[in-house]
Amino acid sequence: MSKTIVFIHGAWVTPLCWDQFIPFFESKGFKCVAPAWPFKDRPIEELRQNPSAGLATLGVGEIVDHYEKAIRKEDNPLLIGHSFGGLFVQMLLDRGLGSAGVAIDPAPPKGVLPFAYPSVLRANLRILATPGGWAKIIPTSFKDFQYAFVNNMPEAAQKAAFDKYVIPETGRVFFQTATALFNDITKVNFNNASRAPLLLIAGLADTICPAAQIRDNYRHYARSTARTDYREFPDRAHWIIAQPGWEEVATSIHDWQAGLPVE
Repeated sequence: MSKTIVFIHGAWVTPLCWDQFIPFFESKGFKCVAPAWPFKDRPIEELRQNPSAGLATLGVGEIVDHYEKAIRKEDNPLLIGHSFGGLFVQMLLDRGLGSAGVAIDPAPPKGVLPFAYPSVLRANLRILATPGGWAKIIPTSFKDFQYAFVNNMPEAAQKAAFDKYVIPETGRVFFQTATALFNDITKVNFNNASRAPLLLIAGLADTICPAAQIRDNYRHYARSTARTDYREFPDRAHWIIAQPGWEEVATSIHDWQAGLPVE
């Protein structure tokens, strides 16, 4: 197994969201690389006050292509993604990249129906109701962040996370995922037998990417002979990578990759 990890963050945040995981894996001897999405490689305050105009039309395809270029510069790394990053990990593995992949609370690929779960609709409703939102930079409110990311944390911790990490986001990725029945932008070949091993992780208190949705994602891989594993953690919201107890999740990932066959 490669001793390099490429971390892929999700929406509303930057690579700063990995500030717990990166030291953990560095202490285990890994080289850790955490590229930002296009137009996000700037300080948090700049991204809040003056986001790049290009962010408005940034979509899933451009982001995945961006990470493919970054991954090809490394030595067949392990890929770890959260939220939209977890979707991107699945797409990148499908492209033949990575020695293995971990998708933490992933956004759904095409074929996994997100709006079968009422909490997903509630968490995304304000975004999808924004006129012209597919071509806009959309801020999120503390109230929306509370519900979608940190719903089971104390309010002081919720506010601290919001103030430290959250930035405006491209609306396009949400619209592309919401309309996946009508496009192939988030398509993954679930039957790809040649892809690297994949671990899907769910938090049982997650509202925006609920465990039931991720179990459905896992079931879509049932016919593939490529290794696919699933683990879930109780009392974890979408902020599973940074809320108290994150160490258990990181340790589980470390142990999983350590147990993979050496090729």
